[in-house]
Amino acid sequence: MKWSKKYIYPPVKTNNSSGVRTYSVNGVNLPSVTTILKMTESEEKKESLLKWREKVGDTVADKIMRESSQRGSRMHKHLEEYLVGQAKLDIIDEESFLMSKKIIDNSLDSKLSELWGAEVNIYYPDLFAGTIDACGIYDGKESVIDFKQSNKPKKREWIEDYFFQVAAYSLAHNEVYNSNITQGVILVCTPPTGNASDSLETKLQNIVFQEFKIDNNELFDYQVKFKKKAKSYMSMISMKFNLSKKKPI
Repeated sequence: MKWSKKYIYPPVKTNNSSGVRTYSVNGVNLPSVTTILKMTESEEKKESLLKWREKVGDTVADKIMRESSQRGSRMHKHLEEYLVGQAKLDIIDEESFLMSKKIIDNSLDSKLSELWGAEVNIYYPDLFAGTIDACGIYDGKESVIDFKQSNKPKKREWIEDYFFQVAAYSLAHNEVYNSNITQGVILVCTPPTGNASDSLETKLQNIVFQEFKIDNNELFDYQVKFKKKAKSYMSMISMKFNLSKKKPI
């Protein structure tokens, strides 16, 4: 893998308030891609999540979501360290490290030929912003890459939000840097199954790795759809702001 400083990614301030993540870009607070997706999700998806919480109970649901988030954050950290050349030399018997190793061994080592940046902030002027896990040349195409941890293997029809994410990031990158990103890559890993006493080799074998891609026309279609979502969200926020400014009669 070749490190290329083809693009300069300036630092951007972020803010998290009441579950809403924003990025301060040129004095303007822009909503994050994930916030837009969350706030514009379908009623069907909201109902599905509610039914799951009712089935397992709030305590269990909160525990699962918290552990998944922590595991995913650690996995992302290990992958970022690998990409920027700070990876640990010894294999650590810890699930998030093993998951990152699975992704490296099954995709990044052989398919990522050029890296432009890891954990870089990107924005679409006056509309949205976000953080790209990695971007560069993957399988011969200019790509944005997103890393995901999952408690179970995914089916393509379950991960539309993942496609929206890479579509949004590629749209923003192409707009600001005049790049030609035509591919979005999602690399998914499950935690190892089995026993804590299993060997490292067995644990690695028990991790499920999946690669999903969208490119060309499919990527473009998701870019168009996400831009509509972003504009809808901004209109909703503007309407709420205007209503809050009205004085009661």
